[in-house]
Parts: sequence; structure tokens; C-alpha cells
Amino acid sequence: MTTTTLAVLVPLLPFLGAAAGLLLGRTAPGFVRPLAVLPTLAALLLAALVAVRQGGGDAIDSATELTPTGSVPVELALHIDGFAALVALLVGAVATCVQIYSTGYLRDDPRYPSYAALVSLFTSAMFLVVYSGDLIVLLVGWEVMGICSYFLVGHYWETPEARAASLKAFLVTKLGDVPFLIGLFALATDAGSFRITRVLGTVASGGLDHPTLIALLLLAGVAGKSAQFPLHTWLPDAMAGPTPVSALIHAATMVAAGVYFVARLLPVFQASTAAMVVLAFMAAVTMAGSALAALAQDDIKRVLAYSTIGQLGYMTGALAVGDRGAAVFHLLSHGAFKALLFLAAGVIIHAAGTNSLAAMSRMSRLRDRVPDAYWTMTVALLALAAIPPFSGFFSKESVLGAAEHVATGHTEHAPGGAGWIVLLAGLLTALLTAAYATRLWLLAFRGRGTEAPDHGRQPLTMTVVLWVLAVPSLAFGGLAFRLLPDWFDGGSLAPTLTTSVLGTGLALVGGLVTYGAWQRTTALAARTPMGAVAAHPEADAGLVEAEAIASHRPAYGDVAYAPDPADPGRLLLGPLHRPAATGFHLDAVYAALFVRPVQAGASLVRFLDREVVDTYVRGAAALPRLLGAAVRRAQTGNVQTYVSALLAGTVVLAVAVLLVATGA
Repeated sequence: MTTTTLAVLVPLLPFLGAAAGLLLGRTAPGFVRPLAVLPTLAALLLAALVAVRQGGGDAIDSATELTPTGSVPVELALHIDGFAALVALLVGAVATCVQIYSTGYLRDDPRYPSYAALVSLFTSAMFLVVYSGDLIVLLVGWEVMGICSYFLVGHYWETPEARAASLKAFLVTKLGDVPFLIGLFALATDAGSFRITRVLGTVASGGLDHPTLIALLLLAGVAGKSAQFPLHTWLPDAMAGPTPVSALIHAATMVAAGVYFVARLLPVFQASTAAMVVLAFMAAVTMAGSALAALAQDDIKRVLAYSTIGQLGYMTGALAVGDRGAAVFHLLSHGAFKALLFLAAGVIIHAAGTNSLAAMSRMSRLRDRVPDAYWTMTVALLALAAIPPFSGFFSKESVLGAAEHVATGHTEHAPGGAGWIVLLAGLLTALLTAAYATRLWLLAFRGRGTEAPDHGRQPLTMTVVLWVLAVPSLAFGGLAFRLLPDWFDGGSLAPTLTTSVLGTGLALVGGLVTYGAWQRTTALAARTPMGAVAAHPEADAGLVEAEAIASHRPAYGDVAYAPDPADPGRLLLGPLHRPAATGFHLDAVYAALFVRPVQAGASLVRFLDREVVDTYVRGAAALPRLLGAAVRRAQTGNVQTYVSALLAGTVVLAVAVLLVATGA
């Protein structure tokens, strides 16, 4: 079987699994779980085989044109280079882990068949984005992921939070997709083709007529899909969906698509210095702002959501300094430890009887009750904080090293100003990332909150997945920075001394300061009385999550809570805590600038339709109605009246004829 055939099967198998799961979900429920896991697992194995055959060498290209589409043809094309081969492996690995994990997490959910089918379709769409060699085919996968996220985030559609979050995610990403689509058409018009290889060839020959405009239009779509400032506000609210969905979206699909797109078409953006500076500024604001917001959240999944936004900022920062190897390296590393963080959070949700709407400050003594989640989440948080030798250290340092290289004028691939912007923001974010990672660990596993009832051991499918993901979170970085350059552009990914010392030093400072603040607040809160709790009978994590979202409370009953007052975030942020906790009021700003004017415009249109347009319609109908009423009055049913009217009409007609004849 040729490599091209194998590559075609990679997105096709999850798609067929999704279709079969939807068809057989009600009639043959016993097949739902195999149809969820096996096609995704098979796609992962085929993606691994494609990666082995590609081997980091020359790109594999194949295309066929099904039907003429005019002057700019649309082709079913594959373009598989080292970037695509490795990102496809990440997508397959995380999607398989999520499907296996979900068989336990949502084991009693009545809508599990549709959920599993949508996850498979989501996976298929991301594979299509990764392997596509044609921008229109890529756009198909891009948009399918958008609609899948709408349904998956709104899985618990009975709750207003889930409905609002799914609608917000769809609308905000579509807000970026409109200019993105225009940018794609403008790019294809300049290049004369939607084929990625021909577009890059046109860029190399200087054939783009409007590089800045095209790059900025495309960046709008990337900002929406990858949750970058200013279109990032949908991602924290998307935590209303099931936790495995969060792992899939944050680690390997959807938000990774925007970063991957820029990496694939980086020469297009490098053709415009202004676009690179905008990209650097967007990355810097995203990194620092999301890290501050994460430090203020009392919601374990929202902390991780803001963390994802910040880590994606690192990736876009690497792209802003022209190093797509560092960007994709961090994308791969982040995919492993972020999936682990979310899935471990799902185990904590089960054990603590809480959900994304409950507070970390209400958690208490979870270390001994969920040892698997404790140890694996500790590994993932160390990777997130970029502590050596965990994977996040090597990938994050490759980004900072690339920024330093540009800032000190050692390359012409990006403006030096972009390098300084990314470097300074990246170092600040390293400090803040370690701070919020330490805070999460302390509040979740050493907190003094309410003692939740023990919901029993987690299903084996959940705990096994945690340990599987812990391996790359620990060991991937040390091997990858030596092996990946051959798969990418050949540039070094090794940590540099200056940024390694600065980044690691700041991370240690952030962690130690947070620990000191926690000890201080713990001492001050030692006299705080603890509350009592009542047991909750439900042991299934997915149903616990749905009930808690529906009731706006932690999922173990109506009890008197005793939140842990020993939250170091308040002490560290001081007056910034309140605005950071609300995402710096960006939702309120957008409501004032966009939502309310649109609502006002809609009210005006409704008024005009009701009071003006409908008035003319009613007026046009009034005359026939009056004439009808007059005619109706003449229909009395009295024969004598009809005969009298006939005679009177005859007389009038005769007189009129006589007068006309006399006048003649």
C-alpha cells in the first residue's frame, strides 16, 4: 500500500467511525465504544506508519482534481512533510487517549454515542487540516472542527452555561473566520492556485501583490481558532463542556490548528514586516495577560484554559521570530502535558465531587485519595512550569532561544523588535506560569477546603491513560530537541545558556514566591473554621459534572461550604486580582462595543418592521377590506330588496341613456 493511500485512510477511518457510531448508537449500543476507539487507534497506527515512511525527508505530495472550478482550481491534495507527519501523530495519540478515557468518564451518559461520534469527526477534521495540500480542503477541516466544538462544548445542553459557551465559541471563532476566508481567496488570487506548494513558490519569487493585507486577514482567523488576543475569550467559557473534550480541544485539535496553519504558511507572513510585528505583539499580550488571569482563577479547568492560551502565545511568539521548528516543538510537547493536565483534572472532578464551576479552594486532602492523578499531574505541572528535565523546559527554551537570537540581530528572518517583544514577554510569562502552576498544585492537593465524600476508585481506563501521557511529559523534550531538527528545517532546538538560566531562574522564583505566599495565607487562615459536607450518591464523573453545571454549585450536595482562604493568588496579585479574575473585563468591553450595538440595531429593525413596514401592509389591506364590508352589507338575502335595486338601476340606466340621446 502506498504512503499516499495510507495518508488518505488516516482522516477517513475516524470519519467512518463517526458515521457508523451515529447510525448504530441507538440500534446497537454495544458497538458504540469499539466504534469510538478502534478507528481512532487505527488512524494513529497509520499516521505512525506514514511518519516512518516520510522520515523527515522530502515532502510527500499528491493531488487530483475532481471537477473544474474556474481559473483557480481546487484539488484534493496531500502535502506531508516532517511537520505534518509529527503533528498527525500528536492528534492521533491524544484523540485515542481521549476516546479510551471517555469510555470510563462518560460511561453512564445517555448521550455518549453522539459524543463519541463527534469526537471522531473532530479528529478526522484535524487530520484533514494537517495533511491537506490545498487551502480549500484545509478550510473544510477547519470549519468542521468549528461545528464539532459547538456541539461538544454544548454537550450538557440542558444548562444555560453550556448553551451560552457553545454559542460564544462558535460566534467568536466565526468572527475571525470571515476575514480568514477573504484572506485565503486573496492569497489564491495572487498565487493563481490554492495549492500550498504553489503559494509558497509564489511567495519565494516575490509574487504576492498584497502580503500585509493577506497576512493580517489570515491572522484574524488564527486569533479566533487558536484563542489569541483579542479573540481568546471563548476558550475559558468552553470549560462548560465535558473534561475530555477540553483535553482534545486544548491539546491536539482546534486551538492547535491556527498555530499549525501559520507554521505551514510562515513565508507568507514573513513577506510582511508589519504582520510579523503584529504577530509578536499579539503573542506577547496573550502570554502575559492569560498568565495573570490564570493566577486569579479559582476554577481548576479555567486555570488550565488560560494556561493553554498562554502556551499558544509562546508558539505564536516563536512564529513571530521566524522559527516554526520551535513553535511546532512546543506544540508537540504542550499537547502531551496539557492533555494529561485536563484528564487528571477529570479524575479530581470525580474524586472531589466537583467540576469546572467549583473552586480549587474547596478541595481538601486529595493527594491520598487520587494518587494516580497526584503524581501524573505533578509531572505535567512541572512540564508546564518548564522545570528541567521535563519536556516543557526544552520546548519553551527553544522558543526563548529563538527570540533571543532575533533580538540580538543574529538573523534576518524576523524584525529585531519582534524578538525583544517575544523574549521579554516570554520571560515574564515563565515567572507567572510557575506561580499559577504551583498555586494549582497547592490548592488542589494540599488545600484546606471542604472534605468531599469519597466517590470510589476511578475506572481503569482513566488512570491508565494518565500514566501513558506522563511518559512523553517527562521524557519527550530531552530526546526531541536532538531528533526533531532533522524533521523540521534543520535549525537547532537545543536550549541556550542565557535563556535557560533566566527562564529556569524566573520559574523557580515564581514557584518559591507562591509557596511562601501560600504558607503565609495558611498561617493567617489557621483559625478559619471548616464546614460540613453531605455525601452525594452519584459516582459517575460525567453526570456529576453535568449536575454541578446545572445547579451552579459543587456536585456533592447542598451543604455549607468552607472555602480555603489560603489562596496565594490574592496576595500575589493584590489590586490586579479582581480584574484578572474576570479576564480583565474583556467580555464587558466586547458587550459594550459589539453586543449591545447589535442588539440595539436588531431592536430598531424590529421596530421599523412592526411600525413602518407592517403599517403599509395593513394600509394596503384596509381598502379592499372596506370595499368588502360595503359589498357584504348589500348582501341582505331579501329578494324584494334585490328586485327593487334592479328596478332602480334599470330606471337610472334608462334616464342616463335618454339624456345622452337628447344631448346628441
